[in-house]
Amino acid sequence: MTTTGDIASDEGEHRVWATRFIGKRWPMFKLVFKTGLLTVLTLGLYRFWQKTRVRRWLWSAIRPGNYPLEYVGDPYEKLLGFLIAVVILAFYIGIVNLLLMFASFSLFQGNYAAYTLSLIGVFPIWFYARYRARRYILARTRWLGLRFGLEPGAWGYALRALWHGFLALITAGLLWPRMTFKLEEYRTNRTFYGETRMHQDGRWTMLFGALKWYFINLGIGFVGLFVIGANEALAIPLLILGALLWLYAAVYYRVESLKRLTNNKHAGPLRLRLDASPLRVFWIQTSGYTASLLVSALPTLLLIGIFAQLQSLETLVDLGMEDVPALFEGLDRWALIALSVMTYFAIFLTWTACTQAWVVLPTVRHYSSGLSVIGTEHIATFRQRPRDEHTEAEGFAEALDVGASL
Repeated sequence: MTTTGDIASDEGEHRVWATRFIGKRWPMFKLVFKTGLLTVLTLGLYRFWQKTRVRRWLWSAIRPGNYPLEYVGDPYEKLLGFLIAVVILAFYIGIVNLLLMFASFSLFQGNYAAYTLSLIGVFPIWFYARYRARRYILARTRWLGLRFGLEPGAWGYALRALWHGFLALITAGLLWPRMTFKLEEYRTNRTFYGETRMHQDGRWTMLFGALKWYFINLGIGFVGLFVIGANEALAIPLLILGALLWLYAAVYYRVESLKRLTNNKHAGPLRLRLDASPLRVFWIQTSGYTASLLVSALPTLLLIGIFAQLQSLETLVDLGMEDVPALFEGLDRWALIALSVMTYFAIFLTWTACTQAWVVLPTVRHYSSGLSVIGTEHIATFRQRPRDEHTEAEGFAEALDVGASL
């Protein structure tokens, strides 16, 4: 058992368990690439088994107090939930969109209104799917043998997300922290560890400071306009710098708001503490995605070469690709087509494996290593909760590609 010693609080001495992360990049790369290859060979069917295997591996690497998390999800549940969701969504797309199209042509003599309403109608389903996916993941996650759980409430979450999103939109993002807090409060207050309900403390205003880099960037942007007006040669460097700063602002808000929310959560006597660095997460993501892009560029260049070899000389001249060398001269056309298909899938397999190993894993490691559980001397008093069957699993999330990552 790993502890970080005792800390003092108003309630006396509490035992603190730190979190270890033992996962390595190369084993994760191999696992994701191998299961991704099986997914391609089975025309996507193995995706449900791939996600289950990757989660089990990753969950077991996260060890609060040196006790690993367990993921007990069943790929058959995921497959069944996906099929159910596809049937329901097919009805929505086929019937509802048909009615919208009819009304749009009848009232507005065009299909623009139908497309707009159809797009708006996807948003509540998207939030609904996110909540249900979280419910399934928690219901299939255990720690120290106790199940996590999330109460039903997907439509309530979707309606709140739409309302708070609307408020954030009309206030030019100033109420975005309010939306973040209210949605997390709704989810957390319906979350259980064993039979113990979790609670989200604090107020939404505590997240307002996480927006500081957005305000800093606005000030830098105004200054940059005057600098570009005086010297246009600085336009491109300033635009690149501005883009990086806005990306950092997004990462800073996500990490800082997560820290503040986590530090105000508790499940009975258990409390959480998270120490994470926005700059570190920003570096992990920028360097990881850059490295993944460079590695994935190799099969991409190969695909371009094969594509050029399949074209006629006139087509290559029209495309400006007449100087592309023939990489596989002597192969017949069908062999080139087969090679191009394999290269096409190799691009996505390489990209997925690299981003999981160089972005997802180090990000999870950083968050896990900074997470502590306070008050663990009370864990023996926690009791098991009943199993949440949740037979639809993550079906809607899979069908809408919501949470297609871990």
